[in-house]
Amino acid sequence: MNYQIETQCIHGEKNTSLEHPYGAVSVPIYQTATFAHPGIGVSTGFDYSRQSNPTRSELERTVSALEGALDTTACASGMAAISLCLEILKPGSHIVCSEDLYGGSVRIFDAAAEKRNFSFTYVDTSDIVQTERCITAQTKALYIETPSNPTMQVTDIRQMKLLADKYRLLLIVDNTFLSPYFQNPLKLGADLVVHSGTKFLGGHNDTLAGFVCTCRQDLADQIRYFYKTTGGCLSPFDSFLILRGIKTLAVRQERQQSNAKKIAEWLKTQKKIRNVYYVGLPEHPGFEVNRSQSRGAGSMISFRTDTEETARKTLEKLKLITYAESLGGVETLITYPMLQTHGDVPAETREKLGITGDFLRLSVGIEAAEDLIGDLEQALQKN
Repeated sequence: MNYQIETQCIHGEKNTSLEHPYGAVSVPIYQTATFAHPGIGVSTGFDYSRQSNPTRSELERTVSALEGALDTTACASGMAAISLCLEILKPGSHIVCSEDLYGGSVRIFDAAAEKRNFSFTYVDTSDIVQTERCITAQTKALYIETPSNPTMQVTDIRQMKLLADKYRLLLIVDNTFLSPYFQNPLKLGADLVVHSGTKFLGGHNDTLAGFVCTCRQDLADQIRYFYKTTGGCLSPFDSFLILRGIKTLAVRQERQQSNAKKIAEWLKTQKKIRNVYYVGLPEHPGFEVNRSQSRGAGSMISFRTDTEETARKTLEKLKLITYAESLGGVETLITYPMLQTHGDVPAETREKLGITGDFLRLSVGIEAAEDLIGDLEQALQKN
């Protein structure tokens, strides 16, 4: 039976409760490093937890069901997931990337360029003509975020698929900002999808996790090989916590999106706010593309204040909204990308993208929208 995504968040591909010991409704935490063999050359299906673990396997099956994947690997963090994707590329590979990426992605790409002779070209991937011009004989992959972090650029995944097929490239999509609840890049042609599971999938700002999803058997085999070899696997306890978080993914994201739409509309009316970047606003340049390839706009908002002084004072005056890195949790967080998430990005690149001193990013939680707006209002008024 093909369940709706709200049901898949609770049960994954099927209700596994009767398969658990004693009929446990929640998956047990198999807190063990190794598993006994029933006999010589005989396995229960689990041998060593670095390779596979029953708790983690249930999480991986659940995320696969949500993304429409053949296989998913659960990693110790989102960065571990990105590292795993790089493992399948040979030294000397060239990758064309969205110009606006999470700063940690840029950092790991810089390290790969130095150690493995990789090269990266950053381009506005919402422009397919510009993107195609960047492809060379050494290009092996397209790597995109949509919406992007933090300027909310939207890339047409279907167009990127056409480009990837034309030049026989891998298409890798970071789907963290919308999560599988709102967007499924594999169904639009992506070869690999990565997530920081720390964010919306976990949903409570208490667990680090990452995922690599694919619908190709050849890629799944390669990913699994490097996964067990490098050992960046998610622990059984953290797997349990992420599974628990996913059970409320649908209700959390619906509430977060509802709040974000109200806050974005309110921000547009404020004299000290110059620009609002939210893909759910009809005036957003990527609104139609995002609507065509997703089921929602999510709950990430960026905005530009009238001055850097206003931005800094707002951060200091907020009482309910927490000034912190990360996103996707039930608590609303505000981030200063210039100093936090994108501090390692070269200053000239930040300036080009508009990640300047007056630019703030908001991850909207599930609190009452009126309270969040009230907190933003009092902080802006005290400037």
